[in-house]
Amino acid sequence: MANSAQARKRARQSVKQRAHNASLRTAFRTAVKKVLKAVEAGDKAAAQAVYQESVKVIDRIADKGIYHKNKAARHKSRLSAKIKALA
Repeated sequence: MANSAQARKRARQSVKQRAHNASLRTAFRTAVKKVLKAVEAGDKAAAQAVYQESVKVIDRIADKGIYHKNKAARHKSRLSAKIKALA
């Protein structure tokens, strides 16, 4: 357990930050799932609209360092490829 006042405060802060990061990771996964669901529905126009909204969420979370920028880019690329495959 933390002994100094500074260490106790950092422990409190880390609990709060961990909860915040967890919510952002959940938002990332939800954004990806929304696009996948739209692709499965088969409507290309709707899938592209959902994709545009999801890209904003994915990029914002990657910029904060919650996920690595390459992981975000990989997800965006794969989602885009699935949308393009709808013809």
